[in-house]
Amino acid sequence: MRGKKILVTGGTGQVARPVAEALAAENDVWCIGRFGTPRVADELRARGVTTWRWDMEDDSEHAFKGLPEDFTHVIHSAVRRGEDGDFNRTIDVNVTATGRLMAHCRTAESFLFVSTGALYARQTLDHAYTEDDPVDGVADWLPAYPVGKIATEGAVRAMARVLSLPTTIARLNIAYGPGGYGGVPMLYFQRMLAGQPIPVPLEGQNWCSPLYTSDVVSQVPRLWDAASVPATLTNWGGDEAVGITDCVRYLEELTGVPAKLVPSEVTRETYQFDPTLRRRLTGPCEVDWREGIRRTLAALHPDHLRPEYAGSEHAEH
Repeated sequence: MRGKKILVTGGTGQVARPVAEALAAENDVWCIGRFGTPRVADELRARGVTTWRWDMEDDSEHAFKGLPEDFTHVIHSAVRRGEDGDFNRTIDVNVTATGRLMAHCRTAESFLFVSTGALYARQTLDHAYTEDDPVDGVADWLPAYPVGKIATEGAVRAMARVLSLPTTIARLNIAYGPGGYGGVPMLYFQRMLAGQPIPVPLEGQNWCSPLYTSDVVSQVPRLWDAASVPATLTNWGGDEAVGITDCVRYLEELTGVPAKLVPSEVTRETYQFDPTLRRRLTGPCEVDWREGIRRTLAALHPDHLRPEYAGSEHAEH
């Protein structure tokens, strides 16, 4: 992908930042956000990304004043997660900011909205969720978050039709890799280092479809290509179903750091995706989950990686 003008929101996050940095090599990439940590904005600019301050909670008429309108592609990853538990505010901020963003970029060739798999109605732990499975927006670990995403998906569907703006809604699974904090696997590893318990189901294990950074980056242009009116809806995760307990045990194997798995009625629920539609849109993933975890540990916690897993035979090509 080259010669395009690309707008990225959530550009300091686990998903959008590596996309922005990779695409900036041959495109005019803009990241908009609050940039509460100035260092991140400096690092993005050093990679050729233009930064522009935007607060998605700013609903004034001046929120987009001065921002160009001629972007060809948009990836909207910014979100008010709702950590304060205010459902109405979470819905209002996300829906309003997204609708105004789409209106501002109405002439774009493609708009990609990053949603979440956490909105699916919970079924069995090993159920492979498809795009047609029912949703209910129940997530005990962050209750307002999936509700905000469901509401915003509705706004995105409506705006895509009203504006005739080709759109893809991608329900993200677990994105992970050497950038940022590393994703959910590294959150578990941090708990292991701290000797903290990791809640797991009373029976069986939670499953997920983790997506490594380089696969995220390579699939974004294909998700843009898949955009349509009405909006294209797809799950966005890796090809492999991975048990969370298996993932934690592999972290133990790679590092020798023990994990305290504690059976619990309340866990951070994750979801395994049926990758059929996404594979048809983007093609297969390239990075096996075990190699992805190893690379992430090597980048973020090299001192904890056992020597036998750090040799040249494991080097990233």
